[in-house]
Amino acid sequence: MKTSIKRIGVLTSGGDAPGMNAALRAVVRTAAFHSIVCIGIYRGYQGLVDNDVRLMNARSVNNIINKGGTILKSARCLEFRTKKGRVSAFKTIQKNDIEALVIIGGDGSFTGAMIFQSEFNIPVIGIPGTIDNDIFGTSYTIGYDTALNTVIEAVDKIRDTAISHNRLFFVEVMGRDAGHIALNTGIGAGAEEVLIPEEDMGLERLLESLKRSEKTGKSSSIVIVAEGDKTGKNVFEIAEYVEKNLPYYDVRVSVLGHMQRGGSPSCFDRVLASRMGLYAVEALLEGKSNVMVGVKSEKMILSPLVKAIKGKSEINKDLIRVSDILTI
Repeated sequence: MKTSIKRIGVLTSGGDAPGMNAALRAVVRTAAFHSIVCIGIYRGYQGLVDNDVRLMNARSVNNIINKGGTILKSARCLEFRTKKGRVSAFKTIQKNDIEALVIIGGDGSFTGAMIFQSEFNIPVIGIPGTIDNDIFGTSYTIGYDTALNTVIEAVDKIRDTAISHNRLFFVEVMGRDAGHIALNTGIGAGAEEVLIPEEDMGLERLLESLKRSEKTGKSSSIVIVAEGDKTGKNVFEIAEYVEKNLPYYDVRVSVLGHMQRGGSPSCFDRVLASRMGLYAVEALLEGKSNVMVGVKSEKMILSPLVKAIKGKSEINKDLIRVSDILTI
């Protein structure tokens, strides 16, 4: 069913991810191609509450495909969590004659979009932008590939120091609820162990693994730890426990933190974001709403927002086996 949508709004919300600008560019230029007016909403839902909007055209998004972060900015908006705040946001929709919204963000952003749609009946389409790759309904989220490459580069440099000083490094990476970054970078960087939320390794098993590594002649080691891992309260507690029980290891901790969010997006993320942005606009034109754009087996798909929010992305069990065998 074709619709007669002539004005759409687009915003980026939640944590920034490399490739958000590429997705924004695709949304704006696809809108221009279909003769649709596109309105950029600044600072996520806060901009919707405050009427912080600007008209965008094909030239508004020149030279942003290579930039990290988001030119529309992002912000937390406590007001939008209240009915009063959402009423203010809807007034912005009415004032600017916005007929549909494209939301680039993660599950929290999609939750807000679903509530807003249910209250004011405005069509919404989600584009998954988060480095954690923890959104159900897509094999890859925008920013994930770039984050992997950022972590790999950092760990490679840390390994140089580990080898030079015969040290054991615990490297914490992002992944509060999912271990995709940790597992993939652990394999890619040749880490001796990988600790992820999906697999509770336990401190004693970790000790046994490190003992085996030392006995087989490894003089330095790298352990990748997802921030949501349950082995210990945090990476520092794990490091302290290992240092206490394996005193022959010179233990160090490196928390990569928000550097994983930044940087120029990889080619993969730029192409993925471009495809998703185009598909989102054309899905709106087909009368779709309350869905998220995703990619499965290289094909673009749509999933209900409720599934994207409540579903759980699954860790690749085969990769866990690869990691277990190759860390011998």
